[in-house]
Amino acid sequence: MARVVEMFKTFKTHWKKTTVFGNQLIPSNMQVKKATVFLNPAACKGKARNLFEKNAAPILHLSGLDITIVKTDYEGQAKKLLELMENTDLIIIAGGDGTVQEVITGLLRRADEATFSKIPIGFIPLGKTSTLSQTLYPGSLNQVQHIADATLAILKGETVPLDVLQIKGEKEQPVFAVTGLRWGSYRDSGVKVSKYWYLGPLKTKAAHFFNTLKEWPQKHQASLTYLGPTKRPPEEPEEKLSRPPLYVRIYRRLSLYWASPQKEIPQEATLEAWEEMQLSTIEISITTQNRQLDLTRTEDFMNICIEPDTVGKGDFINRGFFGIDNEEYEAMPVEVKLLPRKLQFFCDPKRRKQMLQPAVQ
Repeated sequence: MARVVEMFKTFKTHWKKTTVFGNQLIPSNMQVKKATVFLNPAACKGKARNLFEKNAAPILHLSGLDITIVKTDYEGQAKKLLELMENTDLIIIAGGDGTVQEVITGLLRRADEATFSKIPIGFIPLGKTSTLSQTLYPGSLNQVQHIADATLAILKGETVPLDVLQIKGEKEQPVFAVTGLRWGSYRDSGVKVSKYWYLGPLKTKAAHFFNTLKEWPQKHQASLTYLGPTKRPPEEPEEKLSRPPLYVRIYRRLSLYWASPQKEIPQEATLEAWEEMQLSTIEISITTQNRQLDLTRTEDFMNICIEPDTVGKGDFINRGFFGIDNEEYEAMPVEVKLLPRKLQFFCDPKRRKQMLQPAVQ
């Protein structure tokens, strides 16, 4: 009974906050903002649709936005739907890590991605794994509260820039990720954890234990070529210049037409200092800075973590495939490129304030 009363209070509080947005007057010459929601009903073992309709949809519909809900029917469909998406003011992802990865991949594969990547993105955490929600929203043990807080944060309009990894194989189209890439034994064991659901809290250790029954030690040989961190260039505000008068435009064209061609001065290409290393590891991971987002940092870089291949079986238990944002891909040689501050995600204002505070060394 106490839990029901608590949920009712949560709905009542967020309903009052939402009506503030919905009751705002819109000028006659201004169009209603359009929001496109990509909902993965299969997330959270098929519970995502019910969670969205009960906890997030009412808040969105009360906000005054023109809401379009697109439900995916199978894995990979969101990528295809993004190719056909028309103009929208907001993109909202309702699902887990896999749904986020599919939507941003479809978005950044578009021919006009330079324009569409500027559309702010909201994330409603409905999946079994929703890593990005730990960055964007305050933590909460109450799932209903967490979903409602995330939805309300989208309406408040505060955004933060997130880095994106572009992961490209030799033949396939690039895949994009906001968290990172993992390859190794820990990842392979993590995929099989749900297989031992009947062991309850021991299922993770069981997955690691049975993985040690294979060849041991499990060494993965890799070749890694990388560049060091780069200084972040200063941001230039976008200025919309007014179109010059007709006579000015005619004069400029005529002056360019009659002017003698200028000789191009060849510039010396600066060689980038690439580092190369051969390694033997039990697991390697390449991640963005999005988990510990610091908006005051001045360098753009990825984290590369190389686990030692001397880990004993006991340490492995207590603690195959690529994992890109917790999704499986066939292992192959890939090029990983950092796209700094590529996408704007809606964020809770309090969390954003924390990110603007310099990290304590």
